[in-house]
Amino acid sequence: MSLNRSEKEAVISDVTTLAAKAQTLVIAEYRGITVADMTKLRNNARSAGVSLSVLKNTLARRAVAGSAFEVVADQMSGPLIYGFSVDAVAAAKVVSEFAKTNDKLVIRAGAYGGKVLDVNGVKQLASIPSKEVLLAQLLGLMQSPISRTARVLAALADKKGAGADAPAEAAPEAAAEVAA
Repeated sequence: MSLNRSEKEAVISDVTTLAAKAQTLVIAEYRGITVADMTKLRNNARSAGVSLSVLKNTLARRAVAGSAFEVVADQMSGPLIYGFSVDAVAAAKVVSEFAKTNDKLVIRAGAYGGKVLDVNGVKQLASIPSKEVLLAQLLGLMQSPISRTARVLAALADKKGAGADAPAEAAPEAAAEVAA
């Protein structure tokens, strides 16, 4: 079904708004995917905060013109699905995870920070832990020296406490041996 001029302008405006907010764009070819699988992919994307759309490539090219995603405009041909995400790894993660279970979804390219990502680049981006996991790991690293220091001090206190009793008990015995 063909779109009239005002509908095309609305699509371009919506995608331009998405591109302005997003950090990452992932492009994948969806040829041969069933409706049920596409619905599953869209649900996964929605729950991860990824905007997943099937767009006319000419409209997508116009929408990303002048943005950080313009670098992948030459990859926009064929039946493509576009995944925009505000979280740097969310779009790559959703599309990569789905592509592992469905061989009909083929990752074509991506863009992050104004740079083109090839298939391996998208997969590497997808392998980065989420922001929450990274923050938890950082907090663990920051707490690690403090907790180790506390354990060492506690062990020293226990040792010193046990050591303080031992010389006092051993002193009378040593004095008796010296006297004999």
